[in-house]
Amino acid sequence: CAGQLAQVFTDIFNLSLTQATVPTCLKTTTIVPVPKHSAAKCLNDFRPVALTPIAMKCFEKLVLNHLTAGLPPTLDPYQFAYRPNRSTEDAVSTALHSALTHLDKSNTYIRMLFIDFSSAFNTVLPTVLITKLSELGICTFTCRWILDFLTNRPQSVRLGNQVSSTLILNTGIPQGCVLSPLLYSLFTHNCAPLYNSNIFIKYADDTTVVGQIDNNDESAYREEIHDLAAGCATNNLTLNATKTKELIVDFRKPNSRRHLPVNINGTEVERVSSFKFLGVHISEDLSWQQNTSALVKKAQQRLYFLRSLKKSHLSPRILTSFYRCVIESILTNSITVWYGGSTVCERKALQRVVKTAQRITGTQLPSIEHLHHSKCLRRAHSIIKDSSHP
Repeated sequence: CAGQLAQVFTDIFNLSLTQATVPTCLKTTTIVPVPKHSAAKCLNDFRPVALTPIAMKCFEKLVLNHLTAGLPPTLDPYQFAYRPNRSTEDAVSTALHSALTHLDKSNTYIRMLFIDFSSAFNTVLPTVLITKLSELGICTFTCRWILDFLTNRPQSVRLGNQVSSTLILNTGIPQGCVLSPLLYSLFTHNCAPLYNSNIFIKYADDTTVVGQIDNNDESAYREEIHDLAAGCATNNLTLNATKTKELIVDFRKPNSRRHLPVNINGTEVERVSSFKFLGVHISEDLSWQQNTSALVKKAQQRLYFLRSLKKSHLSPRILTSFYRCVIESILTNSITVWYGGSTVCERKALQRVVKTAQRITGTQLPSIEHLHHSKCLRRAHSIIKDSSHP
């Protein structure tokens, strides 16, 4: 079958690239609302995932490789998504490293603003995106093809067995497409801080502003936020001030802590004592008790399924594979970030989960200490090889 279709698709793809047009049948999209969490109550609790033809996904991969090959390796080093050898772990560790390095100085503190965008992918303007791609040196034919791919898109919504009528869209990047993550990353690549005292940590549409404050002077931090809000409006991105949160890390004496709230577009940003940042719970005292407790609780819930598999008389090899995929992956989530700062009590709680799993599987499992050590070595080698890593 592949031999029969290969030449047909090759001709279609080449003709599409030459004419800078995408056949309507290939860019027709069906939106399926997927809940962001189990307690979805309103429309904002659903993620609009786009289903496109399989042939189009194959075509997108070819264009993706072409786009990636033409991009400079130093492009937006603080965008950690959709890049080889980068992960949420790199984003969190970079944010915390910059914070801890600054806190080593006297009379300093950190303000971390976790920004929430409303439907970031859906509000991207294709014409603005194409302008930015041209500025990056992407060839005209590729830009024209991407513009045609994003405009005049037939789209319908499917909920259960019900399908809506079709609309033609000319804005947004469909979530679920192969090209969408990279295109959004390029759309926001020039979103950079004005001041050296501020750092923008980006992972896809998650953006965090790390403000390094000296001697209670927050002028650069507040001006940065004002400029960011203005830039979002210019690029048609909606900054959701209600869902945006701020975490302040200040180890100075209580009488030195005077922190006025931040306002975005007239809305006061809520200050929180802890925040789940890319899967890691960060608290204002930079302790890891809450993060460890959350991981242990989640892992213990998965032990129930491991016991159920044991009762079904599955082999130790299969039980061990299940443990490593479902439970160990939870315990080691971003472990290079937080394990070194965890307490002895917290480490024992993590290891107890491993020992319980050992009794169930009947096999020797690597300890949390060993996993942390091996992952640190792998990350160190990966960072050393990546000259553009911040």
